Amino acid sequence: MKALTFHGTQNVSVDTVPDPRIEEPTDVIIKVTSTAICGSDLHLYDVLGAFIKTGDILGHEPMGVVVEVGRDVKNLAVGDRVVIPFVIACGHCYMCQRGLHSQCETTQNRESESGASLYGYTELYGGVPGGQAEFLRVRLADFNALKVGTELPDERYLFLSDILPTAWQGVQYANVPDGGTLAVLGLGPVGQFASRIGAHLGYRVLGVDPVPERRALAERHGIETLDLTDDVLDRLRERTDGRGPDSVVDAVGMEAHGNPGAGFAQKAATLLPDALAKPLMKTAGVDRLAALHLALDAVKRGGTVSLSGVYAGAGDPMPMIHMFDKGLTLRMGQCNVQKWRDEIVPLVEDPADPLGTEDLTTHAVPLDRAPEMYKIFKEKEDGCIKVVLKP
Repeated sequence: MKALTFHGTQNVSVDTVPDPRIEEPTDVIIKVTSTAICGSDLHLYDVLGAFIKTGDILGHEPMGVVVEVGRDVKNLAVGDRVVIPFVIACGHCYMCQRGLHSQCETTQNRESESGASLYGYTELYGGVPGGQAEFLRVRLADFNALKVGTELPDERYLFLSDILPTAWQGVQYANVPDGGTLAVLGLGPVGQFASRIGAHLGYRVLGVDPVPERRALAERHGIETLDLTDDVLDRLRERTDGRGPDSVVDAVGMEAHGNPGAGFAQKAATLLPDALAKPLMKTAGVDRLAALHLALDAVKRGGTVSLSGVYAGAGDPMPMIHMFDKGLTLRMGQCNVQKWRDEIVPLVEDPADPLGTEDLTTHAVPLDRAPEMYKIFKEKEDGCIKVVLKP
């Protein structure tokens, strides 16, 4: 089969690799019909290469059709159309029973002291082959694969794999009071959905992003937007009676604009041999914290900051004196996809498409164009906001 594989920092290619096969009786194999490029994939492409092996298959936002079923699978059959969450969970362990599927104790990666296994996301999370491929082996399929209808287009369902539940969790974690104001930093795919979810739930939403096309897309869905200018903190406060928004979702993460020193450190680490880069990043790695620090500064006293953007630094400086003084709540974590998706499916299937699932993809291209699209997505060129690959 064809699959997108990793060959080094900012170096991916579509190669011919062996087809996946049933390895456990709880597996199914799907033929992938759509698979997206996520902002988290760019972290692998640009920063976290030390934890990926040459030839590893990337991608964690797939859906498709079941073509083969393991003998112990009860709920799925050949021909079923399914969406695959990026988190691989068992559904019955201590953590799963508490809705913490990203901390599943059955698929937890104890050697790396990480949580549940994830598709296409480094050896820290199991080194599981990803979904930017023609076929995918789906593990623990009865619990993880979400069977969906056949009438609506892929784009209605595809984002249930990651970014839609991730945005939903981000807004839930933000704990916005009834009628309150939510600021969303970063209007990439997760930020777009977080903004729309906030508006759908009745909040006033302020979206911040430096890219005009992203602000324009958010404005189509009733979001007030601000450019990322030097005075954006003052302007957020001006719009909220001087206090700041009640809650902030940081949908940017570790590669935010700014923090030139941290940016240099990230880039330098990618140039080291893996044997040196891995321990350095695990013990002293730093993130670009401009978005996080803006969130902490902007949110009102007693407010909540919710992190949906990925952070991976072990040595990040945090303004604890201000966080403590302001009485802030900080929530974060990999998305517990399976916890939220049943709440979201009715919105996805609503004929009115209230979350605009069909108004996000800017580039739908064949899998062969994936290397080109990684570059375009990273550089935010050609109005690129969300890329969907069609194997």
